[in-house]
Amino acid sequence: MAAINRAEVEMGLPANITGSFAGTARAYQEALQNQPILIATALIAVYIVLGMLYESLIHPLTIISTLPSAGVGALDLMGMIGIILLIGIVKKNAIMMIDFALAAERNEGMNSRDAIYQACLLRFRPIMMTTMCALLGGMPMALGWGAGAELRKPLGISIVGGLLVSQMLTLFTTPVIYLYFDRLRKRFTRRQPSYRHRPGFLIPGGAAESGD
Repeated sequence: MAAINRAEVEMGLPANITGSFAGTARAYQEALQNQPILIATALIAVYIVLGMLYESLIHPLTIISTLPSAGVGALDLMGMIGIILLIGIVKKNAIMMIDFALAAERNEGMNSRDAIYQACLLRFRPIMMTTMCALLGGMPMALGWGAGAELRKPLGISIVGGLLVSQMLTLFTTPVIYLYFDRLRKRFTRRQPSYRHRPGFLIPGGAAESGD
């Protein structure tokens, strides 16, 4: 008597039969495979643009740190599209605060702690206004019903959920991350060797310094 395969007994199917997604489920699975590459490309583009604007490698990281909270509510492919939209919307909170803080440090001579504190106070109102406008604009999609609502609702949920969570978190986390990266930058700058007083240092517009 031939041996009975355990899988055949448990599943009721021959062992050489396999299953896979088909139709809409397969198309959705294939679409999700490219989403990480798309999101990574968007983040790289954002980092390059912010790095050129602020002439810094550190502060763009502070702004990008606000984006993970925007992923709340992404349920399907439409929710992933909402995340791409939120990459451009959510980071404006950090941009508004950091831009003011950097200007205060450079133009008014404030230290980083006082600069980011003033930025939080003065930028709170415009941050709330812009976030509420975007959030309320997504509410009809998140709460809508009728024909086609099943397609629009995940997009609305991802936008509303991402904005709610990011709004509650970034107002508190952005100043902390800003101060941490600023201290890290100062520590790294302090450790760099100074070439100013070394023998043979070439002074712009002048002769080289001597070691005497």
